[in-house]
Amino acid sequence: MSEGPRLPGVETDGEDEDRIVCHVDADCFYASCERLREPELRGEPVVVGMGYEPGETIGAVATASYEAREFGVESAQAISTALENLPRRAALTEDADDYDSDLTREETGFYRPVDMDYYESVASEVREILHDCADVVREVSIDEAYLDVTERTAWEVADGFARHVKDRIRREVGVTVSVGVAPTMSAAKIASDFDKPDGLTVVRPGEVREFLAPLEVDLLHGVGPVTARELREMGLETAADVAAADPEPLVEAFGERGRELYDRARGDDDRRVEPKGEPKSFSRESAFADPVSDPDPKYEQIETLASAVADRAQREGALYRTVGVKAVLPPYDVNTRARSLSGPVDDPDLVERIARDLFTEFEADPVRKVGVRVANLEFAAADQASLDGWERRADEQRADGSGASDAGSSDDGSESTDDESESTEETSDGDSESADDSGDGDEAASIDAARGLVDGQSSLTDFADR
Repeated sequence: MSEGPRLPGVETDGEDEDRIVCHVDADCFYASCERLREPELRGEPVVVGMGYEPGETIGAVATASYEAREFGVESAQAISTALENLPRRAALTEDADDYDSDLTREETGFYRPVDMDYYESVASEVREILHDCADVVREVSIDEAYLDVTERTAWEVADGFARHVKDRIRREVGVTVSVGVAPTMSAAKIASDFDKPDGLTVVRPGEVREFLAPLEVDLLHGVGPVTARELREMGLETAADVAAADPEPLVEAFGERGRELYDRARGDDDRRVEPKGEPKSFSRESAFADPVSDPDPKYEQIETLASAVADRAQREGALYRTVGVKAVLPPYDVNTRARSLSGPVDDPDLVERIARDLFTEFEADPVRKVGVRVANLEFAAADQASLDGWERRADEQRADGSGASDAGSSDDGSESTDDESESTEETSDGDSESADDSGDGDEAASIDAARGLVDGQSSLTDFADR
């Protein structure tokens, strides 16, 4: 174990120890974000999805709070079914199109539309904490990540370290996460699901197989409903059954994945926590203790953040084509602006100048948080666009009225946020990547299902609730 930031009281003896892997999984993340924006939703059934307004007939649930799940609402469920199980609270209003005089407040819930830009903004704050707490982070989706904290803590205090991560996210961001700690990635993921919501489960070396043994097969990492059914048809009901089985029939039934299932059920998983792909952006954010209206402290923070992201890009050997800023106004109104350059550059002064220019729109507004981002990164050797060339292009755009992409859009026409969409493969501060092909669903997968319904597709298989 190398020297580095660690919890007080952790001793190092230089010996090679078992890996310590944390799996951090947000609890009903989209619903938690909505509650962060609307505190009055706390404790109420909340459903995030599409197609729930009167007159709309096609849509699906992206996520449902635990209170909503008590009514039978589940992720990836058809919105019509969700509304049958849990009518809208708005239906209690007499002028509502779906008003029902027989409804009571206790049998209704709140429905909110999917707002990925907002969710990704909150997720970027969580990721900043994760990257600060671990040397190696593998971002799996918008709401979960693996951390290798072997160099940061020891098994004797691993539960305290995990609680420290949970408490920081709750205190600094305002959402709850469940954390599983284990010597393997697969066991850590199962452990994070073990005691949701707001759970913390630690499985120490030597305890993994005992921990897994009583679990039903559909709780094994990488097992979805179809595989679970096939395993049960083979007479395998629990992880212990799979671990004790002859692996050959598993290989015959599932190919190489059958061997993987056998190994995972026995607690064997030699995968390392590794970032996936190269980062697409670097970002830094900073919150004020109270909303600030005075321009000076806001611009000072913008300059500091611009310097930080430009320095990070230089250290990583990255050029960038886009510079963006974020301004979060009370209560949680997230605004982003971005400007594209004529080519990839490495110019800290330019980042600061563009960031200040983009932020002028918000200089008189009360702002609770600011952020700066460089995106569309290139790591391969390339000719750097000249500063003169960029300025000449900007002057031409101003002259003909076209302007650079200042209205919150990146150079590919998509709205700029501190993250790209969950379906892209990205890592680093404030970025996301597509979910593992493990058979486990997440809220973003449920959004894909909802979009599929809107496109006329009806299959909603292999999505797992958290």
